Amino acid sequence: MWTRKELKQRGKAAFNFNYWKTVLVSLIVAVMLGGMSAGGAAAGGGTGAAPGLTMKYAGESGEEEIGEEIPDFEEDIPELAEGLGQGEEDIPELPEEFQQFAQEGPQIISVAVVLITMAVVFVVVAVIAFLISAFLLNPLEVGTKRFFVQNLHMPAEVKEIAFGYDHCYKNIVKTMFFRDLYTFLWSLLFIIPGIIKSYEYRMIPYLLSDHPEMTKEEAFARSKEMMRGQKWRAFVLDLSFILWELLSLLTLGILDIFYVGPYRHMTKAALYEALEYGNRQEESVVWTES
Repeated sequence: MWTRKELKQRGKAAFNFNYWKTVLVSLIVAVMLGGMSAGGAAAGGGTGAAPGLTMKYAGESGEEEIGEEIPDFEEDIPELAEGLGQGEEDIPELPEEFQQFAQEGPQIISVAVVLITMAVVFVVVAVIAFLISAFLLNPLEVGTKRFFVQNLHMPAEVKEIAFGYDHCYKNIVKTMFFRDLYTFLWSLLFIIPGIIKSYEYRMIPYLLSDHPEMTKEEAFARSKEMMRGQKWRAFVLDLSFILWELLSLLTLGILDIFYVGPYRHMTKAALYEALEYGNRQEESVVWTES
């Protein structure tokens, strides 16, 4: 049975023995994988108000412009009333609602156009972010997990982060897509179920980094089995880094780049190995501080 102290000691030792490469890969994780969660800010809201309603009519004195006001048909077109056999006094006035709409209608339409445009931009940005995440970032995540797991035993090479693109790419994309989809759907149920499921699916990218040919069903079942009874302990393990995170904020993230991030990633990799292989350290090379 693993303990937090053992995992953190092991992660720290492996990180220190391959310091700069681990820092580089952790920075890639922070920039590429963490940065996409912010999405793209929606571009451009509408500019300027809509022009007012301008009407032209031909009266006895020639063509005139009438800003936003509706012309008085009783005064300007008496011939029309007489031609219809009606007196000027019989011509009904335009309803007040119509006059109000004539004045405010263009502004309402402009607001509607702006809202529709913003919605379209949001959908387009969301689709682009989804495609980038599914086809580019998820395989990259699998590759970074492979780097961290290998780094527990030997100085791993940065090229390992491309593993997901060269090995069973389609299967990795599909499996990771369903991981994200299921997590999102569970998160719609007041967030907490989504957090629980994220811990249940936590080992999927690690499993794919070791077994890229593993089917979606196998990956989900294996991760669920590995995390059974371990979700709370893994959550507490994550919380044990909270003071480090606060110190990182005080250094504007510099401490996270050069120490906390790599330390945290290596500890999580040690957790995967402890759950997957029963912490069989005697069968592998383990970094020890001299």
